[in-house]
Amino acid sequence: MKAVRIHEYGGTEVLRFEDAPDPQAGVGEVVVKVKACALNHLDLWVRQGLPKAPALPHILGSDIAGEVVAVGPGVTGVALGTPVLLQPAVSCGICPACLAGKDNLCKEYGVIGAKTLGGNAEYVKVPQANLMPLPQGLSYTEAAAIPLVFLTAWHMLTDRAQLRPGEDVLVIGAGSGVGSAAVQIGKLLGARVIATASLDANLAKARELGADDTINHARQDIAEEVRKLTDRKGVEVVFEHVGPAVWDKCIAALAKAGRLVTCGATTGSTVQLNVTLLFGRQHSLFGSFMGTKSDLLEVLPFFSQKKLKPVVDSVFPLKETAAAHRRLESRAQFGKVVVVPE
Repeated sequence: MKAVRIHEYGGTEVLRFEDAPDPQAGVGEVVVKVKACALNHLDLWVRQGLPKAPALPHILGSDIAGEVVAVGPGVTGVALGTPVLLQPAVSCGICPACLAGKDNLCKEYGVIGAKTLGGNAEYVKVPQANLMPLPQGLSYTEAAAIPLVFLTAWHMLTDRAQLRPGEDVLVIGAGSGVGSAAVQIGKLLGARVIATASLDANLAKARELGADDTINHARQDIAEEVRKLTDRKGVEVVFEHVGPAVWDKCIAALAKAGRLVTCGATTGSTVQLNVTLLFGRQHSLFGSFMGTKSDLLEVLPFFSQKKLKPVVDSVFPLKETAAAHRRLESRAQFGKVVVVPE
């Protein structure tokens, strides 16, 4: 098969479009013909050699939509040709966390395209447990824009921050995949959504997705604007995935007893914390990593019901994956960058 592989870590120049071995389905596994695969910042970090980087050569790509073309021993109830969306994470399936439906707490939990070979290829091999139904009415490209970001945003806002109807939520970086998902989920849950971005064009798109108010964080002070918009109260929830570049402003934007939930650190991994402010204003801080299989099953029906929609920024042929990476690195995108095999 054709695939984009990395044989060393580095910039986009290490992405090679080349022949690779066809995957073979083992016990409990299926082979999926990839129709579309969306990119994530995780792809950039793995390509650059983040800690615990996989063995080389490696194939990136976590968000995959396609059709089943082969099944391994022990696989039942899966017909060849079935259109599927893939749950982007793998776990052991037998530990107490997995059996309790909290697979993202499994010690073996990892992401397709990082822990295992990914979808930047014509075919990918995954456990049967990762097969999810393709939402009705969506193309493969649209479907590939769903899994990781909507799974992550759903887990952050429902399970971790427990966003409630009538609350104010600040969504940082609405132009990102996870940010554009959070804007929609916030509205679905009945909250007032205040979204930030650095480009006015992206703020306009955020309003089209349902954002009630927007802040250009490149030229406006996030905390000051939030105070103006909330009559000095602040927001009950901050949805954060950037890190030190916005951390202090996010904390300052919180209302008393406000909750900040974070899933990323694209501008660095270390922040300062004023403990007096933390307990004095009774703030809560939540870390959140991906989500569970049940989270994805909960959110998928809203796409068929047209209550949520995938956001696709751009589509590149598989052989132009390096250009797709550069688009994501530019931070000018709104929504997901997707690659498709030709």
